[in-house]
Parts: sequence; C-alpha cells; structure tokens
Amino acid sequence: MTKWWYSEHVELIRPLRREGSEREGMIAMHESEVLTKAKNAREAARRLACVDTRARNEALLAMADALVTHETCVLDANALDIAAAREEKTAEPLIDRLALDHARLSDIADALRSLAAQNDPLGTVVEGRTLYNGIRLRRVRVPLGVVAMIYEARPNVTADAAGLCLKTANACLLRGGSLANRSNIAMTRVLYEAGCACGMPQNWLQSIETTDRGATSELMQLTGLVDVLIPRGSASLIRTTVENARVPVIETGEGNCHLYIHTDADPAVIAPIVVNAKTQRPGVCNAVESILIDNAVLDRFAPVVIEALAPYSVKMHADAAVCALAEGMSQGSAALVVTATEEDWGREYLGLEVSIKSVSGIDEAIEHINAYSTHHSESILSQDYEAVGRFLREIDSAAVYANASTRFTDGGEFGLGAEIGISTQKLHARGPMGLEALTSTKFVLEGNGQVR
Repeated sequence: MTKWWYSEHVELIRPLRREGSEREGMIAMHESEVLTKAKNAREAARRLACVDTRARNEALLAMADALVTHETCVLDANALDIAAAREEKTAEPLIDRLALDHARLSDIADALRSLAAQNDPLGTVVEGRTLYNGIRLRRVRVPLGVVAMIYEARPNVTADAAGLCLKTANACLLRGGSLANRSNIAMTRVLYEAGCACGMPQNWLQSIETTDRGATSELMQLTGLVDVLIPRGSASLIRTTVENARVPVIETGEGNCHLYIHTDADPAVIAPIVVNAKTQRPGVCNAVESILIDNAVLDRFAPVVIEALAPYSVKMHADAAVCALAEGMSQGSAALVVTATEEDWGREYLGLEVSIKSVSGIDEAIEHINAYSTHHSESILSQDYEAVGRFLREIDSAAVYANASTRFTDGGEFGLGAEIGISTQKLHARGPMGLEALTSTKFVLEGNGQVR
C-alpha cells in the first residue's frame, strides 16, 4: 500500500491541501496556527452550509473507504504514539484508549457509514404555525457553525467529530492531545482529503498540529470565530476548559458511575453486571467506579461482588463493614480489599480499581450518589418496582439504568450513530451527543407585506 504522505520513517512531510495558499501563507507568517485555522474554519462553515445532504453523505462514505484504504498509514502513526507513550510510562488504560488496530479502524469506518445512512436533521421543522397577522412561522434546524474539539488520547474522536460535524454541515476544528498527535494528524489528513475529493469546501476539517500547550488556551478565547467548544477527556481538562473558555462550552463529564445493589436484587445478575460494568473496558467514562450495597444483604452480596472482581485483579477500596466481611474470605480475594478514604467515593479510577460502600437503604444510596456522582451514568439492581421507580426519578444523572450495566451509555448503543461526547450538563444537550446536539434552530418567517 502506498504511503502517500509519509516517508519510509513515517514522518509527516506534506501539509493539508491548501488552495489559494499564497495569501494564506503570508497571513500565517503573522498569525498563530490556531487563529489562522479558526478564521479558515469560519469561512468553511459558510460554504459548508450550502452543501446538500447527498454530497455530504457521499463524502462520509468516501471517508470510511479512505480509512480502510490507508489503514497501514494510520496504524503506523498510531504505533509511534503508543511507543512514545510507553516510554513515558503512561498507564495501560490510557494506552488502551490511544490504541488503534484493524478492528477498531473498521468500527470507526462503519460508524461513518452509519452516519451517512441516518436522516439529516438540517432543515427539520421543529414547529410551524401562522401568526395572528398572517405571517407564516417555522423553526428549523441549522448548523452550529464552527465546532471545536479539545480531547486527549482518543484518536477515534477525530473521526467521530469529523463525521458528525460534516453530517450537520459544521466546520470542524480539532485540538487533540500530544499523546495521540501523530495518530490524529494522520487520520485528519485521510478524512480531509477524502472529503475534498467529494467536493467539500477547503478547510472543512482542520487539526491544530502544534504540541504547544498555549494553543489550547488560545483556542478557548476565540469568541466570534468558534461557535461551540467541546472538551472530551480528563476531569482536569474539562474543568480547565469550563473555567477559562470565553467561547460557549458543552461540558462532557468524567464518569464516576455507580452501581447500587438493592435488597431485592436478583442474585443471578449481580456478578455478570459487576464484571461487565467494571472490567470490560475499565478506562472508559461509562465504566462503574463505585458500588453500593444495602446493609440488609451485605453478608450475601458483598462476597459475590468481591469474588467476581478478584480474578480480574481489581483493587477494591471498601468501607469498614465490607473490609470486615473480606477478612473471612480467601487470601487472594481479601488481599485486594483495602480501606477506603473519603476521596475514594468521588474518584474516577479509569482502571482496575473500584470503591465499595454499604448503605442503610435506598434513601442513603440516592443521597450518596447525588453527592458524589459526576452525573454521568448510574444503575440499580432490584426487582422491587417501587425502588426502581424512585431511583430512576431521583438520581440526577444523564443516564439512569435498572438491572443493566452502565457500559451502554454510548451514542452507538443508543442508536445515535457516532457520538461527539457524553454531556453531563443540562443546557442544550445531555447524555450521548449525536447529530441533533450539533444543531441549533432559527426562526424563518414569510409574510406578504405585513408591518407592525
């Protein structure tokens, strides 16, 4: 397979396509990369809004095919990122987020194809009526404009953001983390060229390539150029963005997700759900980080939880009651149970660790979750209809479950196609953000000479 932008050492040697680049190059001498690309994105957004649905769908399909065709180039870049991350002694859960392989790239390509097959939300009439004066009013879905993403070691976010933004006719400006810089640049170039070959406007997709941390701060300040900024990553990244950005932010939250085992839980589902929710992919935001167990069934169900997690070497930070029960268990299981601190109840481990706490009943469980949760995803295991109803009503999180793993909180699993993030805030979007979350609305009014 020809590596059409790499040398034999897989070093990037070719910039993204530029048309009319002489003037652009002169401007870039006096402006930062961030400012230049943001201005380019603003112009691209105006042109992209005029591209019809069919052309955008064709571009999405071409992008999916391009990822398959140029798989070797993307994986070579990713291998360099992984090697560098291991040299820096990066934690394995983060490396798992960073890693790409044939199967993951195939899934990313399939997500782009799925997006092409979905209905275009743009132009959808949210409401329509005739006013008292005869003016016909419609409220219709329109693009946001320029959508910027700040994210860390998740190169799949590059394709998710590019695909969702293109489907909704938003210009996409990406700021990936240095850990995945080669992967992000390689994937951006594959997707960008494929889109341009299908007639998408110049600069419809751009990635900020510098690893200078000041570029992230600059991006947060670009009022008037960036319409919305979406941070996706660690708690510190999201907090820094929310506290310092001058542009509108959609907050995607960390995932201190809870699993509450109620007195009337079905014993048959406890171990499978606990294992799936904690160990299937411990480094993702919808993995369970805290388990609560009713005191009335603690002696029955706590050992089930401990024995289920022990084969996966999960370190369990437990309260005194659970620690006391663990002392009577096998040495291998008991060794994994340690005394929890107050900080453990609010911690997102993103690894093979979990907190376990006994509670007096559903009142304390709900109070504890609402106090320590990051309002991402929470689940109750119970066959008591009343308890389930209370939990689903009173837990203040973006996704609440009964008798299921929290691992389903995902745009693909919810039938939204690819997602651009999982919002834990309440304004504009909440939960997995699919196509509609990347649109706004405007009022369109048609009259025949009315004046007020």
